[in-house]
Amino acid sequence: MMNTTPIRRAVYAGSFDPPTLGHVWMIREAQALFDELIVAVGVNPEKQNTYTIEERQAMLEAVTAEFPNVKITVFENRFLVHYAREVDARFIVRGIRTAGDYEYERSMRYINSDLAPEISTVFLMPPREIAEVSSTMVKGLVGPEGWREMIRRYLPEDVYQKILNDHQQDG
Repeated sequence: MMNTTPIRRAVYAGSFDPPTLGHVWMIREAQALFDELIVAVGVNPEKQNTYTIEERQAMLEAVTAEFPNVKITVFENRFLVHYAREVDARFIVRGIRTAGDYEYERSMRYINSDLAPEISTVFLMPPREIAEVSSTMVKGLVGPEGWREMIRRYLPEDVYQKILNDHQQDG
């Protein structure tokens, strides 16, 4: 008998500039919930990124290598919900760290539902010790004396080493 159960595919999108332990936690949890998780690096032309799209993809591929059901892709110039439909994903995964995140993500969930009612949004809430971690926060810590030890606790080892190597070249 043939299995006709559809694949439970989800999309988790972000700028991942750089990927943090918070992102890795989200990916770990989401890949356990779905048959396939597409981690989509979003290109936002209005955002000034520290790392190129290729660097962010490479960092994500390194930190997700242990998850065979995770695929890293790039999407640009379209709504996430439309991208999810294009890749035949029925779920969008979003993280909630703060009350502000909740308000924003709740609004986006309703808009996405208007655009594509067949796609559900799944919210995950990271544990307290990484709830405040963001790429912007990590980048803001780089520079002052002691920054190397300060950022280590927020980053996967591969990403941490890349940042160290990039800053050794700076001098």
